[in-house]
Amino acid sequence: MTKPTGAGIDTTPAPRFSLSMDAAEPKPDRAFGLDAWGWDDAWSLAFAPSAGIGLSPARVVAQHRGRWLLHADDGEWPATPTGRLRHEALDGDLPAVGDWVGFLRPPHEGDARIDAVMPRRTAFRRRASGSDAEAQVIAANVDVLIVATSLNAELNPRRLERYAAMGSASGAQVVVALTKSDLADDAEAAVEDLGTLLRLPVVAVSSHTGSGLDGLDRWLMPGRTVALVGSSGVGKSTLLNHLAGSDLMFTRQIRDDDARGRHTTTHRELFRLPSGALMLDTPGMRELGLWDAEAGVEDTFSEIVELAARCRFHDCAHTSEPGCAVIAEVAAGRLDARRVRSYRKLERELAEQPSAAVRRDRAERFFKVVRNASAESMARKGYRER
Repeated sequence: MTKPTGAGIDTTPAPRFSLSMDAAEPKPDRAFGLDAWGWDDAWSLAFAPSAGIGLSPARVVAQHRGRWLLHADDGEWPATPTGRLRHEALDGDLPAVGDWVGFLRPPHEGDARIDAVMPRRTAFRRRASGSDAEAQVIAANVDVLIVATSLNAELNPRRLERYAAMGSASGAQVVVALTKSDLADDAEAAVEDLGTLLRLPVVAVSSHTGSGLDGLDRWLMPGRTVALVGSSGVGKSTLLNHLAGSDLMFTRQIRDDDARGRHTTTHRELFRLPSGALMLDTPGMRELGLWDAEAGVEDTFSEIVELAARCRFHDCAHTSEPGCAVIAEVAAGRLDARRVRSYRKLERELAEQPSAAVRRDRAERFFKVVRNASAESMARKGYRER
């Protein structure tokens, strides 16, 4: 077990998450109690009803292949959700890394049991891969979302706009980290251009030289939860290793031939940095479908939303309609046509999503089928016994 040093801040990085999680006993690999992992008075108050029925609080610090790792006040526990929690989960309501949950320790051997998930303060969601009607929570209860992208051929402003919209919808503060700045011809110009475009804090960093890393310090405060998201190979795990002062995550270099990376992180995991900040590393995401991100899109493209309010027609598509204020700004050179196309693409994507009411109806019908099948099975069993 690591021991606190100095002013109560752990300077020894936490060890890697064991994917097997075979031990039935708690593993006190990560020092300190719940407070060091983000627990506060507000969480304590919200958890009171769960405590009243005998549940204990814990934070989800890792997830892999249908199993979860919890950090409780007595160490770490491998855990799985109850069948009820699985059946009632809707739109990504199963536990995600960063969640606070109520759990029961196993009486003998086996996994602990997750009985409840606390209401989230923030949630970074995307449409689940290959799904038109399911959400996947990438990170929960995150204070700051750092979108990492490499300063090479992989740099894509349109993809950053998508991340910005999803990040804004999550409720977290969004920061853009331009990695591999030592390989860029003019990193300062890229910071200025993207900062103006996205209207977000943008920092250029190099894990190779250490340049610019201190620019992230103001977001890496003790007890603050920070999530690293981005495509494969942009340097997320290398950045985490540098901030932690140790090789927490295995990394691979980006391919030189096409400037694209390969997956290195294979699961989500929350680490405690020497600064006391909590950093969540995530696998690279190739698919980034929007989910319930209307407010985030409006916030990210607020200048277009404001112009659209001045269009002659309230349902203007901003393509060729007369009296379109958006088209007029593009024609005058004051608005980038590529940004307008990006906005329209995200708007169409949101319009094609099933509404929350439709999703609830689908879930209720599914639960009804499950309940009826269960009741029928029990009735047949009772008949046979008689």
